Amino acid sequence: MAMTELQTPPSSDEQVASQSVADAALEQLLVQSGRLSAEDLADARKLQALCGQPLHQVLVAEGGLSAQVMTELRAQLHGCRAISRIELEELRPIPVGIPAQVLLKHAVLPVRDRDDTAAVICAPPDDLHRARPFLPASLQDAKMVLANRDMVTQRIGALHKSALVQAAAARTPAAESCRTWANTRRKRVSLFAVFLCGVLSLSVLYPQMVFSGLAAIAAITLIVSACFKALAFSARAMSPMKQSVLSDVFDIKRLPKVSVLVPLFRETEVAHVLIARLKRLSYPKSLLDVVLVLEEEDGLTSKTLAKTNLPPWIKVVVVPDGRPRTKPRAMNYALDFCEGEIIGVLDAEDAPDPDQIMRVVRRFDAAPKDVACLQGILDYYNARQNWLARCFTIEYAAWFRMILPGVARLGLAIPLGGTTLYFRRNVLEKLGGWDAHNVTEDADLGFRLARHGYRTEMLVTVTEEEANCRPWAWVKQRSRWLKGYMTTYLVHMRQPDLLYRQLGARKFWGFQAHFITSLSQPLLAPFLWSFWLVLLGLPHPLDPLVSRSALMTVGLLFLMIEAVNICIGLAAVSKPKHRHLLPWVPTLHLYWPLGAIAAYKALYELVLKPFFWDKTQHGLSLNHISTARKPASAKGLDLT
Repeated sequence: MAMTELQTPPSSDEQVASQSVADAALEQLLVQSGRLSAEDLADARKLQALCGQPLHQVLVAEGGLSAQVMTELRAQLHGCRAISRIELEELRPIPVGIPAQVLLKHAVLPVRDRDDTAAVICAPPDDLHRARPFLPASLQDAKMVLANRDMVTQRIGALHKSALVQAAAARTPAAESCRTWANTRRKRVSLFAVFLCGVLSLSVLYPQMVFSGLAAIAAITLIVSACFKALAFSARAMSPMKQSVLSDVFDIKRLPKVSVLVPLFRETEVAHVLIARLKRLSYPKSLLDVVLVLEEEDGLTSKTLAKTNLPPWIKVVVVPDGRPRTKPRAMNYALDFCEGEIIGVLDAEDAPDPDQIMRVVRRFDAAPKDVACLQGILDYYNARQNWLARCFTIEYAAWFRMILPGVARLGLAIPLGGTTLYFRRNVLEKLGGWDAHNVTEDADLGFRLARHGYRTEMLVTVTEEEANCRPWAWVKQRSRWLKGYMTTYLVHMRQPDLLYRQLGARKFWGFQAHFITSLSQPLLAPFLWSFWLVLLGLPHPLDPLVSRSALMTVGLLFLMIEAVNICIGLAAVSKPKHRHLLPWVPTLHLYWPLGAIAAYKALYELVLKPFFWDKTQHGLSLNHISTARKPASAKGLDLT
């Protein structure tokens, strides 16, 4: 049975009138029962007028009443029964052959009630009305029983655990996924062994020929990389990104519900800080659905969150243990538990701008329908911690503030950044979510969007996160990214002709330039470094084959390209916030050798452990910085 889109059309006049009657009845019951004072009710009405949501959702989201109490009150109004979690788990489900994803989307569960009659457990009664067409004829007139939405979805997840776990690992079409590599380990190892033996043999027999060939490839890809960056930088300079001004008046007819996935794995150090940062989001809380995604075997984080008083708009989804144990698999599983029609992704250590979601909503409302993804700007809040953190911050500033906006201006596909991403949910589900086996699921998804005719735009909203400030942790993280880049390139190049037809010439060659240079530069970096010998007047391995003047030309070209990179870096950190990094930009030349180490680690893992997720440890900077960040501008609706 095909799934329908979560997004629903704006309410008709009849539905608005019906909701007004329901709200009036609820108000009367709240006042009569003494659960809400007249003053609190007046405040709730003001919030309701701003966000356009039913009164019961506003009251629960803002902490006026608990979800269970509200469920009991609404059951009283609808003349039905409300049940607790314990009773819900005791009722026997009725097998109806409906996909678990449909049950989760509508939060409905057919069961045998205490008197053995058929009943349908639901959260809001409106969801049951929308789910009626999916139910068999025998349940069309079944009685309604109300329960907390999270209780219903958790029960559905437990009952359909196997199907949901299987779907999470294989959501992306096989033709666009690397999961088919699971049974080819022997073949990969054999091919790589043959390749490595061949290169070593040729290096022993013809060392100068091999060295000159690899040095030539390194030099050519260096030139391509420099041209790619220079074009992007020029496009960015000619058309700078502009930040829209948010007013306090809503100019959107209907604000959508937004779900934000926050994958957590062994994040006990940042869990409390994360909750504090999420509370600063200024989007109406009744329209915010934050989903903390935990792995089943991660007991430490679960215990930490169990001791935390989570607001009603933050919920926890526990992903059953399975393989591969990756971030994209966890997000695929949690996607079905989301309520929003826009899906966002943040990382555990992120500190997003308070008005970020409102900016996303307004841009999606104004953008053409082929704009399926918005990518925000990533920055670091611990840039002053040490030299490595400074260099990482400069690199990210150049990439997210200069190169990526320029790539978008050039009409090329954008590799996504892993966090501060927002998608139209219907498109994300249509494309099969994230490839659960790809360890850089973000870059892969960015090009899958482009292949299917969708665009990604850069949005002027900043999320600050923690720069990896320890050398080996940096290498581990970068090796995972490079391994994922290798995987993504190989998967999308399975059928180059098909990729060319889907992307078109401009995006196809942009794809080639981006991936080939991103991978070849760190892998072949030692051959480029050898030209320092020429510039220093020392003997070079290619002296017997190439004239000294030609080698000097290549060495000078290498220096010129380094100068271009330095200019881009200086421009990226020239604003007041990052100006303290200007003296450190030239030291990036000492920073990049770490990338070569990461590249060889990535190549090794690509052959032997392609799906291994090398976890990045967060919270290393909490002792060095203030966890409360005050942005320069946080204008927007504040309902906290």
